[in-house]
Amino acid sequence: MTVEDGPNGPEATKLRGNPEHPFSQGELCPKVNRFLDRVYSPERILTPLRRCGPKGSTSFEPISWDVALLEISTRWKSIIEKHGAESIVPFSSAGNQSALAMTAHERFTHRVGMSRLVDSICGLTAGAGTAVTYGTGKAADPMEIEHATCIVLWGTNPRLTNRHLWPFVERARAAGAKVVTIDPLRTITADSSDWFLQPLPGTDVALMLGLAHIWIRDQRIDKEYIELYADGFESFAEEAKAWDPIRVASTCGLSVEDIEALADLTASSPVTHFRTVIGAEHRERGGDFFRVLSILPVLIGAWRHRGGGYSRSVGVYTLEALSSPRISVPPSSLPKNLASSPRSLSMNHLGRWLTDPLDPPVHSVLLWNANPLVTNPNAELIRRGLAREDLFTVIHEQFLTDTAMYADIILPATTQLESVDVVPSWGSPHLNWNHAAIEPRGECVSNTELFRRLAQAMGYHDDLELMASDDELLDQLFDSDSDLARGITRQRLEEEGTIRLNLPVEYRPYAHGGFATASSRAQLADRNGLAPTYIPAIEGPSGPHSGTYPLSLMTPKVHTRFLNASYAHLPQHGGREGGPYIEMHTVDATERGINDGDLVRVWNERSSLQLCVRIGSTVRPGVVSVPFGWHGAAAVNGRTANSLTNDVITNAGVGVGYLDTMVEVQRTALVAESATPGQ
Repeated sequence: MTVEDGPNGPEATKLRGNPEHPFSQGELCPKVNRFLDRVYSPERILTPLRRCGPKGSTSFEPISWDVALLEISTRWKSIIEKHGAESIVPFSSAGNQSALAMTAHERFTHRVGMSRLVDSICGLTAGAGTAVTYGTGKAADPMEIEHATCIVLWGTNPRLTNRHLWPFVERARAAGAKVVTIDPLRTITADSSDWFLQPLPGTDVALMLGLAHIWIRDQRIDKEYIELYADGFESFAEEAKAWDPIRVASTCGLSVEDIEALADLTASSPVTHFRTVIGAEHRERGGDFFRVLSILPVLIGAWRHRGGGYSRSVGVYTLEALSSPRISVPPSSLPKNLASSPRSLSMNHLGRWLTDPLDPPVHSVLLWNANPLVTNPNAELIRRGLAREDLFTVIHEQFLTDTAMYADIILPATTQLESVDVVPSWGSPHLNWNHAAIEPRGECVSNTELFRRLAQAMGYHDDLELMASDDELLDQLFDSDSDLARGITRQRLEEEGTIRLNLPVEYRPYAHGGFATASSRAQLADRNGLAPTYIPAIEGPSGPHSGTYPLSLMTPKVHTRFLNASYAHLPQHGGREGGPYIEMHTVDATERGINDGDLVRVWNERSSLQLCVRIGSTVRPGVVSVPFGWHGAAAVNGRTANSLTNDVITNAGVGVGYLDTMVEVQRTALVAESATPGQ
């Protein structure tokens, strides 16, 4: 970061990657390489705002922090007196993905007695599915992929969404590795691979079971590894027995020859590495994807070899290393108005609990680090809830987002450049120090300062835990007893900038068993209490199929600048990136009399969109794609892909199955102007 003297004090003038970082190696992800444009955008919110027009409009007036805090505390105290503290609900997501920013709120929200927000849109399903097999969500270090001889990229698009991993993939290929991409959509990663397989959406588990079937049939499994380090093989083999190549081919829409060839390649390769991240689990049976994928490297003994096994997000490692519970664990005493812990509400059901008659009903929402009208499924139900005139909504934000337009009070938030924090890695086992490069712009405050100010306004200024400074919180963050953090101090991280966790350079977590299950052995069967019962015994792929809505909707990320709502709102997003669209296969378009470039209506029982059509080979027949991430003026009358998506919780008990969404598409010329969703 280059900071120079400007007319109003120090100003950040250049942002570049750290060439000494072992994973990023100096390359900035495109979503942040223009981040200074966001920091200094004329559209940044720099002072508290109060709504002075209809909800959902852009009518706000500036007010002082004192006025804003007085209004918030007055409204909240009245709500608590009339309806109870559980009528106030906190809502947040990952935001800038920094440790303090994501965790320091819990002391305050617990002290008030607010309802608890649980679940996550991404990640928890992946961890839960993996843990059924391994007893933990921990898998391989993704950087070890460069030592593989066969790389299977399953439901992931690293050339777009995990750019820093791709050089490691290319190093492996330069040494002779074969790279296979398995994805229901043709992506830039698929086009850059040695082999691309395009199964029908939601049929991944069937394909995995088909591989296992062939390995077992042809005796390609590592019997010694299984006998030493796994339980439940016979039960799993019985499940896989039903998935012969002919059945798998019919289910997945692939050829028997391709399925047999994939089984041969993965079993015969000296070192096979299965790689996925998040995304594929977003189905009603999403836990099965990760559970069965985690079984595959056990069957062929891939964990024995450096570079072999299975990798996903490493957040489970980096977050364990930090003592985040020290800063998020609430005070020991509950507020007087609560006899027990407050109720829990899933973040994936925001629209439901804003519109359902809960007891007590939700009368206020405190929202930060999130823009759920863009990022959450069933977005139009959320919009309906946020539009309630009786709902008091407070939002801590940097821009007037789709969601912020429904706020009663908006409080200005800092960016990463304006506050100190620790950033855990999701793609490599490193902790990273985030310096405050410049002073907060205008009257913006960090998440931690926000909760200190709210605590004071509510009369909790004598509670030392709630008033803890950032320095005190950072000290607590590093007061960790995890072996992963041994020798890593705040001072050392601040000086070095990046530190690898205490993992061996040649890290093979399950080379000799050591799984985190009660028996220290991998659990291949979900029977007889061997694994948690929240993911039932393996079955074939399932999902909604309807004659009314016959097309399976995918909502991929197709541009790096739209990967995360917290990095959007750059000037070019309103025009240069173009608008949202729908991709269709020629077969489906022809059946409906649709031509490339036509304006069509895409709808289901939740909502409808009007979009232009692109016809091509990215999708298969029966599948359509509407990109995720367009927002604000670039959205379609405020609606996005998530206006259509499903908000059913997955079979892991966490996460959401938004990929199990079915739609219909029709030329607008054939649709009455008065048509409504579901008709």
